[in-house]
Amino acid sequence: MYETALDLPLLHAGKIRELYAIGDDRLLMVATDKISAFDFVLEPPIRDKGEILTRMSLWWFDQLHDVDNHVVSTEVPEAVAGRAVVCERLEMIDIECVARGYLMGSGWAEYQHTHTVCGIELPVGLQNGSRLPEPIFTPATKAPLGEHDENISFEQTVERIGQETAERIRDLTLDIYRQAEQYASDRGIILADTKFEFGRRADGTIVLADEVLTPDSSRFVDAKTWQPGVRIDSYDKQFLRDWLTDRSGWDRSSNVAPPPLPVDIVEATRQRYLDAYETLTGQGW
Repeated sequence: MYETALDLPLLHAGKIRELYAIGDDRLLMVATDKISAFDFVLEPPIRDKGEILTRMSLWWFDQLHDVDNHVVSTEVPEAVAGRAVVCERLEMIDIECVARGYLMGSGWAEYQHTHTVCGIELPVGLQNGSRLPEPIFTPATKAPLGEHDENISFEQTVERIGQETAERIRDLTLDIYRQAEQYASDRGIILADTKFEFGRRADGTIVLADEVLTPDSSRFVDAKTWQPGVRIDSYDKQFLRDWLTDRSGWDRSSNVAPPPLPVDIVEATRQRYLDAYETLTGQGW
């Protein structure tokens, strides 16, 4: 395993990524092949997933050339080649920055009860998968491994990080979403929603960090077959979530870890990640 080949201090091991220290001001960020759903890390991992996420994030960073990001270099140890980047060490802002242009996932679940998402009033009569009148910023708290992220209002975000920072990350989130949505639309993919993370440099500059616009952090839908309330073909791990909740026999409310993923589910999930990568970037795997 590559962990034993890296002579670097391990600072953090999350659900998917591992961070190693390079001196005082740099990090080696490694994307593993692990996959998570409903706050559980599942078994077995998805072959090539870490490399797909890394390549895809780097491609998006290139498209978003007017947005500061944390990547310093792609020259990394051979043991993690293709699945790691050297990045700046930032003071991370402790908010998941979610942009939604379509009503899906936890947003749809909330809307059915209140016609709101994170306190934002939405029109009556929307369906699962409906396009929203305009993109909305729906922040969430970042939960430790095994705990649930929690959607919060913009006002709660201000209470946590201050008015100026909250407004800045909201504006950045929506600006980046609009750019990325257009890129994806031109390639026949709907970017339904996505989440970003931001950090702050010593001089106060807010920088786009972590992964960006991958099937792990975004909901991608095939525009050709999209029918709100009827059919939503996704290029992300919603396929895997659906298997867990509908066909695996697992009780989500039990707090028991999900069962191992069958081979066909693993391979079909990998193919969806590859389809998203190839369709969006125009590059073959």
